[in-house]
Amino acid sequence: MTRPLSSRLRHYLVAAVATVATVATVALTNGASAQPLTPVNGFPAQPLRIVSPFPAGGGNDAVTRVVATRLSQVLGQSAVTDNRGGAGGNIGTRYVAESKADGYTLLTSQVSIMAVNPTLYRAPGFDPVRQFIPVTQINAAPLAIVVAANAPWKTFEELATQAKAQPQKLTFATPGNGTLSHLVGVVLDKDSHISLQHVPYKGAGPAINDLLGGQVDVLITSTSSVAGFIQTGRMRALAVTSPRRLGVFAKVPTLEELGYRNARFEDWYGVFVPAGTPPERVALLNRAIVQVLQMPEVVKTINDGGSDVVANSSEAFATQLRQDISRWSQIVKLSGAHLD
Repeated sequence: MTRPLSSRLRHYLVAAVATVATVATVALTNGASAQPLTPVNGFPAQPLRIVSPFPAGGGNDAVTRVVATRLSQVLGQSAVTDNRGGAGGNIGTRYVAESKADGYTLLTSQVSIMAVNPTLYRAPGFDPVRQFIPVTQINAAPLAIVVAANAPWKTFEELATQAKAQPQKLTFATPGNGTLSHLVGVVLDKDSHISLQHVPYKGAGPAINDLLGGQVDVLITSTSSVAGFIQTGRMRALAVTSPRRLGVFAKVPTLEELGYRNARFEDWYGVFVPAGTPPERVALLNRAIVQVLQMPEVVKTINDGGSDVVANSSEAFATQLRQDISRWSQIVKLSGAHLD
């Protein structure tokens, strides 16, 4: 259960999202192309495995596959996506943490796993700093508040009006307890009295299926998880949590534009390897993934999904991770949320 947000919690929320919102992005050129990289001391000599710690069908899975399908062009070895969902991303994350530190097993992770889960869960099973090396941050992604195309609410204000009049009657799905999606719902409830009943899932994929099937009323998740459904008209986006509009969400209002304070949230996806991976292999993986992220079609895919490409250095990503852990751990503590 969560307690009402204090002024200290709202302070930390503002500080946390301000840090993410000001992440520097790389200069991307339309001329970027797949230039094969020279192996380093025989690495890589076999296929790579990129673990997505959520089931297939969500934003983490989608971003992982965008990277994996193109790494072979750069490294000369295939990269396969391995979905290992459960426990809010902890199961797949722990699997990679305990894998051999040889550069062949990678993890696509995000803020909710690396910066929230270590405080939210009493025993997450991994240490994001001690057991991992950040390779590169893929993107900075807002969250979207969406409903099925046949839902009665045409605007966020219509939804908010009913949620205020009938507290806890409408349900909102998220990829799991303690995710940024969940925290958005908590903030809307405590700060704006938009009271929705939380229904956590084991990843965005199952939540999407139930939204489309009518089992839940609203879904809060990453834009990349639902961009395709918005584009095909199967879902309607009512609001986004970022300070800007991108891709298929270009006409969707931000919560700030609608007058909601402390409602600027952004997630990120990033690639990690187990601690102890040789530095020269980390450097090669960084160069390879950054090159993939600079491909025009990848930039377009990520932008169309409503997020910005980051593609930074391992060192810059490590700094971002430490800042996010510091701030989001305080947010979780002040919210009173805990999971076994």
